[in-house]
Amino acid sequence: MADPRQASGSGALETCCLERILEALKLLLSPGGSGSSSLQITKHDVLLATLKSNLSAVEDKLLKDPHWKTLKLLRDEIANKAEWPQNSVDVTWSFTSQILLWLLCLKETMIHLAADFNPGKSNPRTPEAAPALSPDTLSISQQKTVQSVLQFVVTLGVCPYLMPGVGVPLRYRTEFGAVVQDVVCLDAAPDATRRLYTSCRVLLNVAQHASLGSLIFCRHFGDIAAGLCQLGFCPTKRKPLKPEEEVLTEEERALSREALRDILNQIYQPLAVRELLTLQGGPPQACTDVKTQVRSQAPAWLRRLCGQLLSERLMRPSGVQAVVRGILEGAGAGAAGGHDAEATAADWKKCDLIAKILASCPQQSLSPEDYYRDICPQILDLFHFQDKLTARQFQRVATTTFITMSRERPQLAAKYLLQPMLAPLHRCLNTAEIPESDMVPGTILVTEEELSRCIEDVFKVYVVGNEPSAVLVDSLLPVLGVLFSLYCFTRQSVSHIRSLCEEILLWILGKLERKKAIASLKGFAGLDKSMPSLHSLCHFRAATQGGVMVTIKEPICDEDEDEALYQKVSSEQWQVEHLGDLLSLCQECGLAGDFFIFCLKELTHVAEENEAEFKMEPFSSKSLLELAQHHTLLVEGQEQKLLVLQLVAVLCERMSEQIFTNIAQVVDFVAATLQRACASLAHQAESTVESQTLSMSMGLVAVMLGGAVQLKSTDFAVLKQLLPLLEKVSNTYPDPVIQELAVDLRITISTHGAFSTEAVSVAAQSTLNKNDPEGKTEGQRQTSHERSTGVSRSHLEQQQSHEKSNQTGLKSNTPLIPQEVSEPNATTNQKSRNITTEQLQEVLLSAYDPQIPTRAAALRTLSRWIEQREAEALEMQEKLLKIFLENLEHEDTFVYLSAIQGDMVSKYREPLIHTFLRGVRDPDSAHRASSLSNLGELCQRLDFLLGSVVHEVTACLIALAKTDPEVQVRRAAVHVIVLLLRGLSQKATEVLRDVLKDLYHLLKHVVHLEPDDVAKLHAQLALEELDEIMRNFLFPPQKLEKKIVVLP
Repeated sequence: MADPRQASGSGALETCCLERILEALKLLLSPGGSGSSSLQITKHDVLLATLKSNLSAVEDKLLKDPHWKTLKLLRDEIANKAEWPQNSVDVTWSFTSQILLWLLCLKETMIHLAADFNPGKSNPRTPEAAPALSPDTLSISQQKTVQSVLQFVVTLGVCPYLMPGVGVPLRYRTEFGAVVQDVVCLDAAPDATRRLYTSCRVLLNVAQHASLGSLIFCRHFGDIAAGLCQLGFCPTKRKPLKPEEEVLTEEERALSREALRDILNQIYQPLAVRELLTLQGGPPQACTDVKTQVRSQAPAWLRRLCGQLLSERLMRPSGVQAVVRGILEGAGAGAAGGHDAEATAADWKKCDLIAKILASCPQQSLSPEDYYRDICPQILDLFHFQDKLTARQFQRVATTTFITMSRERPQLAAKYLLQPMLAPLHRCLNTAEIPESDMVPGTILVTEEELSRCIEDVFKVYVVGNEPSAVLVDSLLPVLGVLFSLYCFTRQSVSHIRSLCEEILLWILGKLERKKAIASLKGFAGLDKSMPSLHSLCHFRAATQGGVMVTIKEPICDEDEDEALYQKVSSEQWQVEHLGDLLSLCQECGLAGDFFIFCLKELTHVAEENEAEFKMEPFSSKSLLELAQHHTLLVEGQEQKLLVLQLVAVLCERMSEQIFTNIAQVVDFVAATLQRACASLAHQAESTVESQTLSMSMGLVAVMLGGAVQLKSTDFAVLKQLLPLLEKVSNTYPDPVIQELAVDLRITISTHGAFSTEAVSVAAQSTLNKNDPEGKTEGQRQTSHERSTGVSRSHLEQQQSHEKSNQTGLKSNTPLIPQEVSEPNATTNQKSRNITTEQLQEVLLSAYDPQIPTRAAALRTLSRWIEQREAEALEMQEKLLKIFLENLEHEDTFVYLSAIQGDMVSKYREPLIHTFLRGVRDPDSAHRASSLSNLGELCQRLDFLLGSVVHEVTACLIALAKTDPEVQVRRAAVHVIVLLLRGLSQKATEVLRDVLKDLYHLLKHVVHLEPDDVAKLHAQLALEELDEIMRNFLFPPQKLEKKIVVLP
């Protein structure tokens, strides 16, 4: 059937009023005599009667009302031109046909009204002179009327004739839709397909008017598209025998296909995508049997068609954005984010779905490479939206798509995604060729916007995506040198990309294989010149928006060579400093420890190279060119050596004691130290520093073997790597103590700790004591206490080996201690184990053992039992106090420190304080200083018990610090304040709240007026402690904690 055509330019059309047409449409939609306010609640018979009544009412109005005569002429004129059956036994189709005629009348009237409109020129000087409104403009109430009419057309003329599985089922939309589905008579003429074709074609004709088209497509595009899909693409079951039996001609089917593609190209693309996805997904459709309510899915031909049409949407310009918006807006995100934007942004499953759609090459594309060439630039654009909510959704989709494409087609993703994204960094590499036109000094090679966008995109793909695939990691490796240089530059200024650079570097270093990560760090430090870096002609410059740009350097004049050298040296120094800062954030993963060990091994190579240089052949046998080359190599070698030394110094300064995270790293560290010691001995360059370092490293091994670490069989396999080096040290090192310790360590490692000598235990205790000075905090002292007590665990193994040695003929001179002493120290809040009298007596005997480790371990065990309120120990409290007092006079500090672990200050607070306060009034300055020292130790341990005497102590300290003639006493008085603040720590604001201001004034007085530098130093240290306490009090550190509250 051809398109309905109407005559134009007729007299009736010129004089017809727009309001009369809308009045006729209202009359058709009136509820009639049903007495209800809406047709939606009518039933079958009432609906049919109402439709007939409204049709008759309109016809009567056209015949009897003289004002409607012109309108009747227009309607009849358009009806005569219409080439579709307008009357039918089925009332629903007759009603639909009349509405379609009136819509055509409305369209033609609006077109002619707009064509005849000729507004006069308005005076722009008058404020009320707004542009004249076109006469074809519909008011809000008129638009509602047209929307209601369109709803009837779609409900009565389109939806009832869709096949099962095509479009959204009518009976599942509204109650009125269910009623319409039952009253439509599909057996009456015209055929259902012909009715559907007529309704769709007339609606498309009406939609050619812009205002009416927006009303039609904004709500009914999906139904019209479903009808056109069925009309143009639904396969016929059989060919009709005669041409007159064809419901639709092939020409009409072709027109339907063309009309579908036209409206898909003209409509808002995200809407088209959303409706096609709805059609493809097979919305619920009831079968003919209402009782079963079986839902039908979209037929195969429709799914294939929608897939093809969706692929065409995707291949269009801005097609990626249309697909993403169509899916996200369909989920409730809205055009600009909407109410559920946050929930949608967090829906990674939906992002994965979109990523799979975008990563799949459609059949319409010539090849995957052509598809990626067209799509990838659009995916990159998804990162750069300005609207915050929309940007968050699009960025997640882009990140997920990046990862999916990199996983499925790594080569194409690297070529069309990663290379364009990293292009600004590649442009300034030393391996890149800079065009001659860009080599003019001052030329901007990479703009601020390009570089900022590049860094932000890399952060979103790598750090946020967190997918360490091979193609992603390998693509970032060539630009790591430039990225690190950029990071160093941002550390010296304020830039919003500093944190992004740091996060990217930390991510890639954590994801790389350890060898590649170490190689990258070598390049950062300047030890590996083969690593691509910033071009020698380029340098970074701060930009106006807080970013960075890359420009061409100014040429260096002869007069500026010294300045250039200074800039080079300072730049290298800054890079090493910033590398140390970066590695301080990589300690938990073990990378910092591995790189530190690498640097130590490089130190060994430096020693070996120095020795080789002494044995080089004489210069007389070389030519001038060879000498020049040799001199250049020597200079480069010296630079490398200095750089290694600087690296080791920075790492020692930046790294904490947690740099080593496993036994293997500790063993590697000790091996590097032993190798360096052997290298130093090879050319007789042994020094005090080398000796102390060697003693420390061997002591560290002794601590591990002594029980501070639970060693497994695999750990001993790692420790056996040290056996050749220990043997070499035992044979070549001049110090007999170190030789003996090396031999004993070899024996202990070889026997997996079954046999150990006293030298190993002493070395372990000595190493632990060095890490536990008196000035440490209680928490540090407790940790050291646990470690040192745990060392005695090895004596149990010695006891077992002693029993075995009686059978094998081996002898062990190591003294035995009770098992109770050898167990690791428990925390003070551990439950009582109800020790026996025999165990207590055995530990008491060990407290008088001549061997220092055994006696110290026994003292610490007794102290722990008292803290745990063991009944047997409390009954012998006086005897235990006597033992502790006797050991206070022991010459070995390990025993002395173990003896003073019994905390009795709370019981003897009053006599001790009065004794020390009387002592500070002694005429002997040494006694006064000693009393002050004891007073400081006492106050450090009293905590809140100091509150009642805090004023007396403060007054004493102020008087002595200001008026005592002996400098030693004044120093001691200020040092008491240091100990007091250090011991109380954060509790100082509560314990000393009444005197804190007086102490602050005293310290400021000492700093400004005290002539003694040592006293000033103590006062400055106290002020720093006080400053740290007040900062933590005023600005407490933020902690992320989970709190679980049980509601009543």
